[in-house]
Amino acid sequence: MKVALLSGGSGKRLWPLSNEARSKQFLKMLMNEQGEMESMVQRVWRQLESAGLVQHALIATGKGQVDILTNQLGDKGRIVVEPQRRDTFPAIALIATYLYSIVGTSLNEVVAVLPVDPYVESDFFEKLKDLETIVHESRADIALIGVKPTYPSEKYGYIVPDCNRLEEENCQDGGCSNGSNSSNSNNNSYSRVSHFKEKPCEEEAKSLIAEGAFWNCGVFAFKLNYLINLLIEKGYPIQFEEMLRQYDKLPQISFDYEVLEKANHIAVLPYEGCWKDLGTWNTLTEEMSVNLVGRGLICEESANTHVVNELDMLVTVIGVSDIVVAASPDGILVTDKASSSRLKEMLTSIEQRPMYEERRWGSYRVMDYKRSENGQEAITKLVQIKAGQSLSYHLHLNRSECWTIITGSGEFVFNNEFLFVNPGDVLQIPAGTLHSIRALSDIEFIEVQLGEKLELEDIIRLFTSWTEIEERCRMGRL
Repeated sequence: MKVALLSGGSGKRLWPLSNEARSKQFLKMLMNEQGEMESMVQRVWRQLESAGLVQHALIATGKGQVDILTNQLGDKGRIVVEPQRRDTFPAIALIATYLYSIVGTSLNEVVAVLPVDPYVESDFFEKLKDLETIVHESRADIALIGVKPTYPSEKYGYIVPDCNRLEEENCQDGGCSNGSNSSNSNNNSYSRVSHFKEKPCEEEAKSLIAEGAFWNCGVFAFKLNYLINLLIEKGYPIQFEEMLRQYDKLPQISFDYEVLEKANHIAVLPYEGCWKDLGTWNTLTEEMSVNLVGRGLICEESANTHVVNELDMLVTVIGVSDIVVAASPDGILVTDKASSSRLKEMLTSIEQRPMYEERRWGSYRVMDYKRSENGQEAITKLVQIKAGQSLSYHLHLNRSECWTIITGSGEFVFNNEFLFVNPGDVLQIPAGTLHSIRALSDIEFIEVQLGEKLELEDIIRLFTSWTEIEERCRMGRL
């Protein structure tokens, strides 16, 4: 079985820590068994590894998340990059063509799809393995995992099983007569799906639960053959390279609407364990093992209060309970936990560039931004590069930069010339000049950008790996 993880998100539900470049799945807020903070994607990847599934896993994501995925997972994750953000149907279609035409996966192979950020225990991934058997034994187009609800939630979709129809099928097949079909190999019961209900009101949710409905956790599986044939029927390419070229022609629609709800035969496998969507500050803090992350003070009277601080300044909370205070270079949030779900709605009209990003080589944080009366802009960043990592060999057309090395040592290249740098060194980089740096030890430097229009897109990259940079630059000097 192949496992496809979907990594997306606009990054507003856990603002100000999450942003366009760092969605919720990348926030290091959960503590692992070693007492280290880890992100949701790191947690899921670790669980897949424990379940023996990680070698069969790949991640579909947009260009903007490739660096942070590489930073958090290293070179372990196989990443399929979407040319542009569209929705889950195009992303899953891209995965299918990659498996079919690049990996050479058998058409009879089962592909399981799940979000990159579910909060589940290890037994969930044993249930994920069972989907492979259910797909084969039920002969369903698609098999889902349905979570047994613990309360009538209005924010989840529901899967409603068709017990009557299934009972007839089971009797004909000589199977169970209690409205469920038992998998002989691992004693898992599954049901045929009647229909779906998206985010009902509380009263309707109660009725659905009484009918035996499950929460839809967005985890499902199908044979590769099913989706490849579907793409052929719809006139879409099944070769990966051609799919990349025609990606913008695919409808911007979810897999649920385009495929799942139109499938003829869908099976659902119940799961009664822990499953949560940590999509708000309220639900996230329920699973945090500490109340304070970063620099801060919380008085004893402030019960059930969490402070998450990425700034150097001190945050102090006195006499206020049931709140979250979150501070980052992007902004400061103060909310009572019950109201934290309204955050995305409030930020709808707010657009700003990310002030903190994790990259494949390390991270940077914007410390200051100024715009003078004559239109000149200045951005000051703190850049951190991990030992052994390097920036690409690149240039900027519309800005100059000044780097001041604070800690660590590195090797700097400037228009094909190499020199070693140490704390206190100042490097002037005029617009249009090629440059890069490799960290010999963990290195930090202050970067000041100056120009009339400072844009993230103002970069021309020539080479990425330091090996290639060395080879090409030394050749250029001969």
